[in-house]
Amino acid sequence: MSEKTEPSEKTGSKVTFVTITEDHDGQRIDNFLLTKLKGMPKSAIYKILRKGEVRVNKKRVKPLYKLQINDYVRIPPVRLAEREEFVPKNLDKITSLEKAIVYEDKYLIVINKPSGMAVHGGSGLSYGLIEAMRSLRPEERALELVHRLDRDTSGCLLISKKRSVLKGLHEQLREKTMEKNYWALVDGSWKTKLKNVTAALRKNTLKSGERIVRVDEEEGKASHTRFKVLQRFTECTLVQASPVTGRTHQIRVHTQCSGHPIAGDDKYGDEGFDAYMREKGLSRLFLHAHDLTFTHPITEERLTIEAPLDHILIKTIKILKQEVNKRKTDNEI
Repeated sequence: MSEKTEPSEKTGSKVTFVTITEDHDGQRIDNFLLTKLKGMPKSAIYKILRKGEVRVNKKRVKPLYKLQINDYVRIPPVRLAEREEFVPKNLDKITSLEKAIVYEDKYLIVINKPSGMAVHGGSGLSYGLIEAMRSLRPEERALELVHRLDRDTSGCLLISKKRSVLKGLHEQLREKTMEKNYWALVDGSWKTKLKNVTAALRKNTLKSGERIVRVDEEEGKASHTRFKVLQRFTECTLVQASPVTGRTHQIRVHTQCSGHPIAGDDKYGDEGFDAYMREKGLSRLFLHAHDLTFTHPITEERLTIEAPLDHILIKTIKILKQEVNKRKTDNEI
């Protein structure tokens, strides 16, 4: 992307002219401006588009216009409000994110997202993981989330460094050639024969603004999760969940509607089971994006990246195993 600035005849401030390269080919103009004019509210972006202050090849465009290679974009002089640093001032958090990177090359990053961290700012949060990563990698001007994880879910999160890479990875998501496997600890004994859950899901927004997903076979969207038992414990089961579709809260609702809610799920869980798991030391949602398999958009190598469980999940499994072994020993006596 080439860029130059010229003084504005009206204000004397600098007008920016950008020639679009493949990194932004196919990107919507509103999203391009949100990235380019960091700190500018969405409403202000739409205002300068509506007023025709932004031009593409000297013509007005609508917010949904998709940029093409060699488009010549005029960006008017804008005053961006000074904002407080959105990256946590706790250096330990930033350092932990650096250590959480499980794969990185010139084109993409896979990070082991910690539980409790939102993937992006918003809804009262001044920053999220992507904002923190942009602070850690200021030289990478096109860092974008390829997909999302719920705030309380940990594990593999894919971040692209180039627009062309983002497009290639999104295509794999659409074509369902990217494989994502999650580990979840669920209530009760999961039946070995229960390998597929296809309950249709509908997203609802409560008056409080909270999003909640329900099974709705009439109006819900088609959804599919594959399941496999990994290990059985006394009162619960560790399962692998592989979402074929990517609906909001899909795994959490599919386990719940199957009668086996996930441990530590404050939205779809079971209070009694959660209390039992708290006694075992579990203080978070036991849902972890364990591994991710995809084709590298540049090298075309098929990659499988794994994210290790955090110490809380490891300790929980250890305690559950000890409980099983103790019961076996007691039965033998």
